Amino acid sequence: MTDDTIKHLEFIQSIITRMNTNSFQLKGWSVTISSALLAIYATTKNNNFILVSMFPVVVFWFLDAYYLMQERKFRGLYKDVAGISKESKQLKPFEMRPDLYIGGEYCYSDTLLSPTISGLYAPLLIILLGLYYYL
Repeated sequence: MTDDTIKHLEFIQSIITRMNTNSFQLKGWSVTISSALLAIYATTKNNNFILVSMFPVVVFWFLDAYYLMQERKFRGLYKDVAGISKESKQLKPFEMRPDLYIGGEYCYSDTLLSPTISGLYAPLLIILLGLYYYL
């Protein structure tokens, strides 16, 4: 492997790490904002705060899925540059082309329903809906 290829892989890995960090932060913000709105509900007993707390959960769910989709595309790019992909795409040196990765695991709807994403947001929404209808 050449020095240029190694440097290219380092660039791609830093982007993957950044996407992963963004995703982690979104999960934290989603729980924090929902908890804060539920705390406001607890003091005011206004059910609208439970409904309002669902909005950031949905927004962060869609945004988190976008970051996961981008991360998957860059992982595909990483595999192609490293030469470990079965269906390698022809790339120029230092070319960053996540747009070449479409469909399948790179599809937005696939990432939206991925267990790593829906495993947090779906139960959170179900709990909030349950609280709204119960209270």
